[in-house]
Amino acid sequence: MTEVSGQAQGSFENSVAVRLGLKAGDVVGEIGYDDDVDHDLREAVEAIIGSELLDEDADDVLDAVILWWREDDGDLTDALVDAITLLADNGVIWLLTPKTGRAGYVEPSDIAEATRTAGLSQTTTVPGGAQWTTAKLARAKQGRIRR
Repeated sequence: MTEVSGQAQGSFENSVAVRLGLKAGDVVGEIGYDDDVDHDLREAVEAIIGSELLDEDADDVLDAVILWWREDDGDLTDALVDAITLLADNGVIWLLTPKTGRAGYVEPSDIAEATRTAGLSQTTTVPGGAQWTTAKLARAKQGRIRR
């Protein structure tokens, strides 16, 4: 019975990983890793991209950054600005924060302010399992010049 429930949970995490829009060959970094992260989600992402997640010290240009963030982790704006510097032009940040009522919960208004200040916009929210809420952040669209 435990195996079936573990498989069901793994299937959910695989579904979440697929909804992140990552594909084989993508280079994905990770910031904020700690014991409380969703290890099943991490493994599902690694299975999709076909490699391990890179830490913030990697020199690679990244297609995406997975940023685990908790209320007491410091300044979210600074973390987002640092993550942007690692991204390819079309790269995105997947911000994972603890769900309401969980230790480390981050107020949505704090996320919105940090996102805006860092020059990003929140484009999508994906259910991130029992513990985490997942938001896709991308560079804010600039006005395009039409010719």
